[in-house]
Amino acid sequence: MKTVKEVSKLTGVSVRTLHYYDEIGLLKPSDVTKAGYRLYDNTALERLQSILLFRELKFPLKEIKKIIQSSNFDQSEALKQQIKLLEMQYEHIGKLICFAREIQKKGETKMSFKVFDNSEMEKYKDEVRQRWGDTEQYKEYQEKQGKHGFDELKNEMMKIFSELGTFKHLSPSDEAVKDRVKNLKCFITDNFYNCTDEIFISLAEMYVNDERFTKNIDSAGGDGTAQFVKEAIKAYCGKI
Repeated sequence: MKTVKEVSKLTGVSVRTLHYYDEIGLLKPSDVTKAGYRLYDNTALERLQSILLFRELKFPLKEIKKIIQSSNFDQSEALKQQIKLLEMQYEHIGKLICFAREIQKKGETKMSFKVFDNSEMEKYKDEVRQRWGDTEQYKEYQEKQGKHGFDELKNEMMKIFSELGTFKHLSPSDEAVKDRVKNLKCFITDNFYNCTDEIFISLAEMYVNDERFTKNIDSAGGDGTAQFVKEAIKAYCGKI
């Protein structure tokens, strides 16, 4: 067990901040002595690490509290998502550095603002919020998971992706492709949660931005299937 001063020295987080985290219920001490001194064990320190990682990713304290106090919160899974977001942030900063150096080298202002676009990272953040935020969609997902075996549903979904993979030679906006995309959307709604167009488009982005999904979908339908499904979903939802 470590005192609040020891935790502050170890982590660089001020004593005042640790006291504040306690006050708002974000990070409660593991124990409090009779004299009123806060004590933190390794579990509390692991929780603090997760909080600090979310803070580095610019998540507000209110959202962090909601995420880590979620009934389905998994620290290991959250860490994978944090790593993904940090990698995206690292890539974004690298592009900004190259952009600034180019301006410095040329000695002129380059009128391009595309490099400042971090919409992909924000979309992934939204996925993290939905995953851990005890949203209505996730509650619905949990209820439906209780009625159907996950492995069975996964196999059925892979069959849909496999079928979509056979249509890669067609345009994503082809009517035959749209019919298969509609089947996918209905399958998600019937077995997981109400798949609105907004959620469907977010899933499309995840299929190509999360390498785990990309690998599984491409394994089912062949190389490039995940990208094709993304474009087909956007076409179906009228975004391209």
